Amino acid sequence: MKRHAVLVVAVALLATSVFADKHKKPEDPTSTINFVVIKDDNGKPVRNAGVVLHLVNDKDKQERGGLELKSDPDGKCSIDGIPYGKVRVQVIASGFQTYGEDYDVTGATMDITIKLKRPGQMYSVYDQPTGSDQKPDQTQKPAAPPR
Repeated sequence: MKRHAVLVVAVALLATSVFADKHKKPEDPTSTINFVVIKDDNGKPVRNAGVVLHLVNDKDKQERGGLELKSDPDGKCSIDGIPYGKVRVQVIASGFQTYGEDYDVTGATMDITIKLKRPGQMYSVYDQPTGSDQKPDQTQKPAAPPR
């Protein structure tokens, strides 16, 4: 009788595990993303660039948390285990404009090259105009309006 009870329990456990495996949600596919960060003007690598990744939900909202990578001396960094879907990438490096773009991760591997630009010239109201940029002499009277 004991053998029969043990056999029934063993069969029940085996059936439960087979059923659970059939209804188990398959593991979501993930990707490896390889980044190369280079200078836009000459194509040379940017070292120590901060590459920040955020998952983006179906409503185009950035998920909380994120991952930060640093580029090596060759401007390269990579990460694996990123789930398929939309990823927001931001790259920050000293002396360059901040870069931001959303990417759709759809394959087992993805290679992304990011070209960083130098900041544009900044203008200030305190700068003194030179040459042809000079304003007309403010002491002159304006022309009389037509009658």
